[in-house]
Parts: sequence; C-alpha cells; structure tokens
Amino acid sequence: MARGLKIGTTFAAVFSLFAGLIAATVAGAAPAGAAPAGAAPTGRTVIIGVPGLMWRDVGERTTPALWRLTGRGAGGALSVRTTKVNTCPTDGWLTVSAGQRARLPQGDCVLPASPVLPGSGQATAPGTAPPAAEGATAPGWAEIKKDNGRGTYHAQTGLLGDAVRRAGGCTTAVGPGAVFALADGDGRVDRYVPSADRATAPDWARCALTAVDVDDLFRVYLDAGVDADGDQVPVTPADRRAAAAAADRRIAQVVAAQPAGTTVLVAGLSDIGVTPHLRLAAAHTLGARNGRFDRPGLLTSSATRQPGMVTLTDVTATALMSLGLQQPKQAVGSPWRAQPSRMTTGERAEALEDADVAAQAIGNVQGAFFLVLGGAQLLLYGLAALALRRRRRDTPESRARILAGTRIVALVGAAAPVASILAGLLPWWQSSHPAPALVCAVVGFAGLVAGVAVAGPWRRSVTTPGLVITGVTALVLAVDVMTGSSLQLNALMGYSALVAGRFYGFGNQAFSLFAVATILSAAWLAEYPLRAGRKWLAAGIVAAVGAAAVLVDGLPAWGSDFGGVLAMVPAFAVLGLMIADKRVSAPRLALFCLAGAVLVLFISYLNARSANPTHLGRFWQDLESGGAWDTVARKFQAMLRSLGYWPFIIPLAGAVGFLFFALVRPIKARTPLLERAYEHSATMRPALLATLTMGVAGMLANDSGVVILSVAFSLATPLMLAASVRALERDHVRADRSGSPRSESPSSVPE
Repeated sequence: MARGLKIGTTFAAVFSLFAGLIAATVAGAAPAGAAPAGAAPTGRTVIIGVPGLMWRDVGERTTPALWRLTGRGAGGALSVRTTKVNTCPTDGWLTVSAGQRARLPQGDCVLPASPVLPGSGQATAPGTAPPAAEGATAPGWAEIKKDNGRGTYHAQTGLLGDAVRRAGGCTTAVGPGAVFALADGDGRVDRYVPSADRATAPDWARCALTAVDVDDLFRVYLDAGVDADGDQVPVTPADRRAAAAAADRRIAQVVAAQPAGTTVLVAGLSDIGVTPHLRLAAAHTLGARNGRFDRPGLLTSSATRQPGMVTLTDVTATALMSLGLQQPKQAVGSPWRAQPSRMTTGERAEALEDADVAAQAIGNVQGAFFLVLGGAQLLLYGLAALALRRRRRDTPESRARILAGTRIVALVGAAAPVASILAGLLPWWQSSHPAPALVCAVVGFAGLVAGVAVAGPWRRSVTTPGLVITGVTALVLAVDVMTGSSLQLNALMGYSALVAGRFYGFGNQAFSLFAVATILSAAWLAEYPLRAGRKWLAAGIVAAVGAAAVLVDGLPAWGSDFGGVLAMVPAFAVLGLMIADKRVSAPRLALFCLAGAVLVLFISYLNARSANPTHLGRFWQDLESGGAWDTVARKFQAMLRSLGYWPFIIPLAGAVGFLFFALVRPIKARTPLLERAYEHSATMRPALLATLTMGVAGMLANDSGVVILSVAFSLATPLMLAASVRALERDHVRADRSGSPRSESPSSVPE
C-alpha cells in the first residue's frame, strides 16, 4: 500500500508539472495571421430556419413542401445544443453566424428582436454600425459580439457574413432572426425583407446567400403563454399541426422563388421550452443534376460520422461549401454530406424521428442508472464484507455457497458496464416502457457475459473469469470505435446526441472502461508467462496490448481521444515496469509522461494536415495560432466542475472507502482481503496500481474529471472483489482438506 501511495503521489506531481510546461508552451505560441479571403461565391444558398421544427411535425399531407424536400434530397436529425441545455431561437441564429456555439447574453427565450432599419429613427448602440440603405442592423450587436468573444467557446459572431462580404458577395435577410445569422462583424446585412410574404423576385435574386426566418411554430407556444408558476401552457396537437402547416407553406413559397441550382438548407435551429430535442435538418439542390443534395439520402458530416446525424454548427460550414468559399478555422462544424439511402421518404422520416426518441429515452434514465449502479455496488460490498466475516461455526457447505454467491454477483456487477453498451444492439427505446426494457437488456447482457466468465474450464482460476469480462469489454469497445461508434451513441456509458459533446470515437466514460479493461487484460494475460519465470514474455505482452490499446484510443479514424493517450501511456508503463520487477521512479515516470504527450501531439500534427481535421488536428492548429490555452483552460474548468456532480462522487467515495477498508481491516487474523488475491496472482498488485495511475491521469487530462476515476472503479472494484473471494474459496477448500487453520497465509497454489 505504501508503495502504491508513493507511486500515485509521484505520478500526480510529475503529471501536474508536465501539464504546466505544456500550458506555458501553448500560451507562448505566436498568433497566426488572418485567413486569406476566398474567391467570389460560385453558388446560391438559402438557409431556412424554423425554430422548434421536428421530424414528427412532417407528414405527406400536413407538410407537403417538407415532404418533397425530404423525398428529393437528404434529411438528418439536427443537434442544436449551443451554450445552454436548451437553445433559444436567437442562440441558434447566432450559432449559424459564428459557426461555433453562441448565445444571446442575458436574453429571455423569445423570438429575435426586430432589427434596426434605415430611416427608422432608431439609434444604434455604441460600436454598432448604422444599417445600409436597403439593409438592417442587428440590435445590441456590439454587446453580443463582445460577450461571445470572451465566452467559453470564443465564438466569432459575424463570421459567416464577413466571409461572404470578403469574397465580394452580399447577404439578404428575410425576417428578424435571419439578421442575426447573416450580420457581418459590424452587425449589418446588405438587404432586409421583413417576411417571406413581402419578398419580391429581385429580393430573392439579389444575393448569393439568403437566410429566412420562419417562426410560426415557435410563435404558437409564445401565444399560449405560461401559467402562474411560469410553466408553458400546453399547446394542443391540433394547434402544433396547424403551426407546422403554416411554416410549411412559407417554406414552399421560398423554394418556389429560387432558381435552379440553389441549395436549400432547412434547420429546426432551436428548442421550444426547457426540454432539448433533436430537430429537423434537410438539404436539397433544386433542379440540378449531380448536385450535392439532389438524391434521396441521409445527412451526415465529419463532425458526427453518424448516418442521419448533423449539428447546428455544421450549417455554417455547409453554407460556405455550397457558396464555394473557404471555411475559416473559427468555424468548427463540417459540411453536410448526403449518404444515399434506399428507404422511402416515410421510412427516413420515421428513422430520424426515432433518433430523438432514443435521445430522450436515454436522457431520462441515464442519471438513475449511475445511481443504481453505484448503489448496487455499495450494497454488494457491504453484503460481501458481512459474508466474509462469518464465524467459523459455519459449515463448509454454507461458507462455500456464500463465497460463490458473492463472487458471481461481483462478476455480474463487473459485466454491467459493457452490458450497458451492448444494450444498444436492441431498440429498447421503442418499447412502451423504455426504462424497464433497458434494465432488462442490461441485466440480460450482464448475465450472459458473466455466465461465459464462470462457465468455462477457467472458472476455478482467480483471475481468468475477470480476464474474460475485461477481454469482452475491451473487444466490444474497440470494435465499436473502429466501425463507427454506433453503440456509444445514446448509450448509458456513451454520449448523448442532445449534449453534442462527441459523436464518434471514445467518450470519456467509454475511454475509462476501455483503458481499465485493456490494463487488466494485459496484466492477467501476463500472469501465465510470469508464473513460468518468463518476465520478458510477460513484459512483451503488456507492451503489445498497450501499443494496440493506445492506437485504438488515439488514432483520429478510431478513438480520436487526446486525453486518453496522455493517461494510458504512463499507466501501461507502470504496469510493465512492475511486471518486469523494475523500479517505478520519478524520472522514468516523467519520461513516459513526455512520451505520451509527444505521441498525441504527433498524431495531432498529422491530423491537422488532413482535409477534415478532428478536434485533435484543431488543437494543433490552435497551438500554432496561440489559442490552445483557451481549450486547455476550458477542459480544466470542466474537470473542476465535475467534482460537484454527486451521482458520480457517491459511487467513487464508496469504492475508495471499500478499497481502504479491504486493505486495512482484517477479514481473518492478520490477513487483509487483497493479500489473498496477491498471493494467488503475481499481477494483481501491478494491475490495480496501473489502474489507479490511469484513473488519476485520466481525471487530470479529461474534462469529465472525476467521472473517469468513478467509471474505472465501477469495473475494477467488482473484479478485484471477485478475484479476492475466489482466492478465499481456494484457501478454504485447501484448509478443509488438510485440516489446517484457515487464518494462516496460504502458500502459492498452482492454477
């Protein structure tokens, strides 16, 4: 234990020092120059924003215009998350403007304010330019720009309008919200029309980029108002259908006025009320052959890599692409792409509506799942402690049943995390009772995996049943990220499309599971050559598994995980050094921390040179421009905020308490619980210390912070308990056969 504490303390100090050096390097990087201006616009684009629009609003008879757009073009489920849990209309329009999550500072969730018009007598705020002769100015633009620039995401509002203007193009805004989307850095649009009904043919033909605000759907909720408690007065399904039909008529009017070759982008770019949803996204290139969106399909982008899933920040990138303009690096989205689909229009609309159903279902049960998982494990540890302290008067048969039952329950608990991922193979959210269906799916898969662990000839081993579970966990997660990460999307230990933090690769929770699973698998695979006296082979197994795990985790095409590489390299180094019976010194640990940082920065450098860099490549670009410190600071602040997330803190505290109890409180005379497992397994101690190293490093290197450590314990602790109980079972059987006292320390028992 003292050695483990020394290693952990040394690691934390080295890691913190190295993080400080990286931060200093990032902060001192020289800023890059402005992006060069692109060529003149070569296409025409119309962005139609319909705040609150969802796929369940679309029907062949009720919304024929949207039905035709979907049938002839591509559709997707749109994640509209900006800076808050729920996105308001102006927030959505400003996000289109910046190509980054943006917001209206200190604003109520209402429709966008009317713009400042020429000759209206309205005074513009200081720092805001007056409107052009036929244009308009966004009210309060100077404060909006300042607030977003100093906010968490440093959104550059006006980016889309500036890009068009630098290229020699102009912008037309139809409706108040469109002004916030297309305003340039000074808050101005070139041409303004109050509504689609008042737009003329010259208005539609004037500029290459037009945005249209269609607010019928959101307005019906505003008109309904709120009750005395401030809650939304419910809107009847008939009123919502009528509002959607009105919005559809406006969309039809806009589409009919566009010439052939125009790219029409429809986005339900905000929420209604406090509950977030996935909204509608549709794209169609009118009357063009071989256009980008001229065939039926599903929308996707490099930002999601998920068929039928796109984000609000992608709208900016898509508009710039369709205009033939260069995308500034401040715009973080990726252009929409159409994946051909043989599904009918109705089938695609139903599948995209189903994506929101899944997102809602997982959001409703995710918090409860972690509470139940943590509470069940704490209950298990308490019952195990009581069972393992039973007096000698128990019969051998009774004692054997207690130990066997405790071990099996622990293995089922260890299989629960991967079972929560495998549950995505079943459409549980389509059930009339999603929560019970999900519970049944998780319990079923956990029982299946645990059954395999205890059913084979390895069932009497101390470590091999755990190896089966960790192997399955690592394999499932590796295959998932290598084939598109579909199981992690809307999973209990995956990521939520509503949060939109990540859509592919390893999320923080899945990374923690994968890292712990690979560390324990490597250790327990090395058990056999280590017992045979082949340390070089055991160390080679650890190195091979570690290299494969780091590649799966860090490569942009698969795990695409920056912080994971920083955590896994030193963790596997600790494991390898201890198995090779080498001293884990501060210089060696610092060297491996440096190696992890160099490796992930090299991956980032290569990815930054690709056509579609991920967040890894964008970090290198930020490093070159001097903006990477903002990313580091945002991640660090998020890590600190995670310390206040009690659904994870409680299980973590319970797991740490159990570990402390197991190490310092004797079960029998002078023999701690883990000592039994240590004496039966030469790799148990290195495995647990490497896991703790990964947990500490992952907590420091990822924005989820303590969640990393909590998820790591959710897998490692029950496996440790199962191995320890199995060691006790073997000791009791041996003692009963020999008649020797069971409190004596057992000698090494061959597997």
